[in-house]
Amino acid sequence: MLTAEQNERLSKIGPGTPCGNLMRRYWHPIAATSQLTQPMTMPIKLLGEHFVLFRDRSGGYGLVEPHCAHRAAGLIYGIPDERGLRCSYHGWLYDARGQCLEQPYEKFLDDNRSFHQKIRIRAHPVQEFGGLIWAYLGPDPAPLIPRWEGMVRTDVKREISFAVMDCNWLQSLENSGDSTHSVYTHRELSKYVFERLGRPDLERHGASAGMGGWPQPSEPVMRPYGWGSQMFPASGALRDQYQLRVPLDDNHTLHIWYQFYTREHEEGLGIEIAPQDGPESIPFYMVPIPGAGGNEWGLMDSNSAQDIAMWVTQGPMTDRSREHLGVGDNHIIKMRQLIEEQISIVEEGGDPLNVFRDPAENECLSLPWAPFIPYLTPNGTPDRTQNARKYSPIVTEASRRAYGEESFKDPVH
Repeated sequence: MLTAEQNERLSKIGPGTPCGNLMRRYWHPIAATSQLTQPMTMPIKLLGEHFVLFRDRSGGYGLVEPHCAHRAAGLIYGIPDERGLRCSYHGWLYDARGQCLEQPYEKFLDDNRSFHQKIRIRAHPVQEFGGLIWAYLGPDPAPLIPRWEGMVRTDVKREISFAVMDCNWLQSLENSGDSTHSVYTHRELSKYVFERLGRPDLERHGASAGMGGWPQPSEPVMRPYGWGSQMFPASGALRDQYQLRVPLDDNHTLHIWYQFYTREHEEGLGIEIAPQDGPESIPFYMVPIPGAGGNEWGLMDSNSAQDIAMWVTQGPMTDRSREHLGVGDNHIIKMRQLIEEQISIVEEGGDPLNVFRDPAENECLSLPWAPFIPYLTPNGTPDRTQNARKYSPIVTEASRRAYGEESFKDPVH
């Protein structure tokens, strides 16, 4: 177990906290590109701070503090301009660097007035990459966004989904190191879910998570980018997807499923995925998830909901001083030690793990893939039980063709 102080050191990510300083050394995805296909604004929370993300009329992105420097009006209702975002109260215009470019009434009084040059609001770099918009809140110089293999390969199509969870980011990450949960969280819980939904005749298919029984004990393996399939600091990889965890604040986490489809997947699913000519054409969807209050059994038939229920019911930030780790938790211990090591590196002025600055070393970061989870069940039909596939437009269309509309009345199994 951890002491209360150690738990806070690893969990809290606000400005000035040890882990917050670590997290600010990385780029974080904050939106899907397909969410901003036109000039608009979005409210953003990241690492305990509030911002406004905007797309201007020239197609550029900006991330600025949420209030105008003039009278503190909210820039969430700002008007996108060719050169940035204009406050809708008095028209002050800001570019993506936060620099004020225009103050209409000041200009009306004196065309040569330069007061706007003295005004700047807080802004942070944003970049589009892989169908996601990324933000960096740390010190200069900013590192490179890691070019993970699944985001740069030209032979795959992609799908992106989001869910906002009412829990600390570390509760989600530690699931990546928990190899023993599947038997009960997925196999046994699914049986009970079917019972609660009035369908005890259903069962999960034989290749679904947990159906193979307990895994054999194995020593955790430290790989180039983290323990096992971890993409340090907060993400993990399976062969068909990445799961990206973005700390919004101490008690809320954005969970992103970033899924890949090869030509072989399309053939197996019996569908033709529409061409993805650019990042804006990558499909995006939200995933319904259960809260901590229980009684949401209609959501609890998929792996995504079952996992998330285990995380959010620990509370907004779990008290690890009360836990009792067993022999199956060695991987979790190693991951916590790695976080502590990287916090110490930042405190000593160094670059932590997976901070890339040399483009030659960042062309394509190939991961040691975790075991592949096939898109098809053993009988050759689309599998909707795994991860967030229950809600995937691509897998839903494949299921409609394979099973027909009647199948959507049943829990996924």
